[in-house]
Amino acid sequence: MLAILFVFCGVGSIKAQNRLYSNDAKISFFSKTALENIEAENKRALCVWDTATGKLEFSVLIKGFEFDRALMQEHFNENYMESDKFPKAFFKGTLKSDKPMKLLMDNSYMAKADGMLTIHGVTKQVSVLVTISSKNGKISSAAVFSVLLSDYNISIPTIVADKINKSIRIAVAVAEYKKL
Repeated sequence: MLAILFVFCGVGSIKAQNRLYSNDAKISFFSKTALENIEAENKRALCVWDTATGKLEFSVLIKGFEFDRALMQEHFNENYMESDKFPKAFFKGTLKSDKPMKLLMDNSYMAKADGMLTIHGVTKQVSVLVTISSKNGKISSAAVFSVLLSDYNISIPTIVADKINKSIRIAVAVAEYKKL
């Protein structure tokens, strides 16, 4: 399990607006397991992107992840993520594209977000492919990647360890950036 935040955006040419943000970015995670599928979603992640420098930051409250079952959410926060001790997950990095992004024109771009991802008090280097889209003046982004629970010191109880996937798929989506 884990909640993470991560990445989108691109180094582009937005002439009069270098800094964009979203306070309703969506981060979700999914793990298919023999015991049961584990999935949750947080629709209140914060993202700030400086299109001039490519600097990108995401932050998400761990307790903001919602599950279909309240007991699963309780176990996630208390036993796995220890969200009172580690209340947030962060990504800080830069977004780079092989070609200049003209974000004021309708188009789609692939970029790479490189940076540091902090989950459960552990910080690791990550590199994620990001799709950035511009359509009708709206800029959005999306990325999907996987992390290993062990990389972030997230322990699975021995009794269910063989039935829980050790890798979690994370999806991050910003439906629309706003000017900061």
